[in-house]
Amino acid sequence: MDPRRRRFESAGAFELTDESPVYVISVAAQLSGLHPQTLRQYDRLGLVSPDRTPGRGRRYSAHDIELLRTVQQLSQDEGINLAGIKRIIELENQVAALQQRVAELSAAVEGAAVAMQQREAQVHASYRRDLVPYQEAQQTSALVVWRPKPKRSPE
Repeated sequence: MDPRRRRFESAGAFELTDESPVYVISVAAQLSGLHPQTLRQYDRLGLVSPDRTPGRGRRYSAHDIELLRTVQQLSQDEGINLAGIKRIIELENQVAALQQRVAELSAAVEGAAVAMQQREAQVHASYRRDLVPYQEAQQTSALVVWRPKPKRSPE
């Protein structure tokens, strides 16, 4: 890895991910194997929605390129029409969002369980150690009388 890039990444100034919009439409068309007009059509239909520059130019990410390839494969190899492909993409996005939500909720439940265990340990640690549990005595006919010692008068 280029040390300059590592320096920028560590400073937080630059981080390139699969979601980073870096490819202009001509490069995205070459990488996906599609004509630029096809990319524009897919954008109009909502199949692939690239980011926009302030001048309204399209910028595609690596994720967008992969999605374009998937659309092409579903259309050409599987014979699915564009409306069907759009629905598949929507459902896949919904499944991904739900999986993310399940992961968040699982983490929250796990955190609550840890907090509950810690609180339970605190409660157990607060028990008085000088108390002895009462055990039921067996039935006997013995009678015990307790008489307190008489108080001494101050002399």
